[in-house]
Amino acid sequence: MNKEEAVNKGANLSGLLSLLKPSATLEITSKAKSMAASGEDVVILAAGEPDFDTPQSVKQAAVDAINRGETKYTPAVGTLSLRKAISEKLKKDNGVEYSPGEIIVSNGAKHSIYNALQALCNPGDEVVIIHPYWLSYPEMVTLAGATPVVVKTSASSGFKASAEDIKNAITGKTKALILNSPSNPSGAVYEKQDLKAISDICLDNGVYVISDEIYEKIMFDGIEHFSIASLSPEARDMTVLVNGVSKSYSMTGWRIGYLAADTRITSLISGFQSQTTSNPCSISQAAAEFALTSPELEAELEKNRAEYKKRRDEMMNLLAGNEKIQPFKPLGAFYLFCDISATGMSSVEFAGKLLRDEKVAVIPGGPFGEDSFVRMSFATSLEKINEGVDRISRWLEKV
Repeated sequence: MNKEEAVNKGANLSGLLSLLKPSATLEITSKAKSMAASGEDVVILAAGEPDFDTPQSVKQAAVDAINRGETKYTPAVGTLSLRKAISEKLKKDNGVEYSPGEIIVSNGAKHSIYNALQALCNPGDEVVIIHPYWLSYPEMVTLAGATPVVVKTSASSGFKASAEDIKNAITGKTKALILNSPSNPSGAVYEKQDLKAISDICLDNGVYVISDEIYEKIMFDGIEHFSIASLSPEARDMTVLVNGVSKSYSMTGWRIGYLAADTRITSLISGFQSQTTSNPCSISQAAAEFALTSPELEAELEKNRAEYKKRRDEMMNLLAGNEKIQPFKPLGAFYLFCDISATGMSSVEFAGKLLRDEKVAVIPGGPFGEDSFVRMSFATSLEKINEGVDRISRWLEKV
């Protein structure tokens, strides 16, 4: 084989991976941080992570684990002590019981969702995704060989799909529904009665639910989080419950997520994870175990939640009355999903020009399935929120 033939052969790479789109959130955040690092005065309202630091006691737990020599391989599915801690957390917080053998610890909640889709899906299956959706869901469904089927919602429906909407999207090929509550990007929350109706439809049609509950500790206005897995034994067996420590405990970089499911599913994921990534970081597991078992951290989480609410309200008030940008009021998570259709711009055009002209970074809604919206994060200080919205308001006067 000559050099030209070798180059041509090498160009014939994975068609599946070539279909994937890079994460818009990471791309824009990276560009904004690069501009800031070069000395530009950038206000970043794009972050998908808490700005609060990891609690000091959690950091110390990691240091203690290192000093104890907990720096070796662990079981591929996570340490038994962490899985026991997760089991207790799910029973206490969510009212649903899983044994440690029904729990898999992975490298973040994203990894857990990916594992779940790989375990559930066969080529030709369909997975129902509710609009607007976290931009990684369709890509992970595609990687599992399945087809994403999007259920459209709107701000007037609270960006929530009804049981009837989901029923109409289900076909003989439907394998699963991905449910995210509180939602990224909209902050919509499904309450118990919503979940009961959705669960009944899924059970009637033999459809699994992948329940992404990563924002469960960030809720506002007296709304309480409710897990669909806790509705009945049947719902539990048809649910893959996904969560982690990233958002609640400000531990995004530690990369610890987990899922809980019936052993039919976790036995498949156990083998899959052992042959791909093996175990999550041993030190991060020790830190996560401390976080989940430390009652004194609850006060810190509540303090953070109250601060998020203050920031949400401030950002909503600052944007009130601006006809060119209309925020949807979130009941959870730390994002404002804002309608920009009055500007006549696409979300990518809006975000690009805003970053260029005013050095304010927001996330376009197009990759979330809604090109007439942008996502703004209030996981930043009140000072930066005020400065950022002030720049946006001035800029909108000119467009």
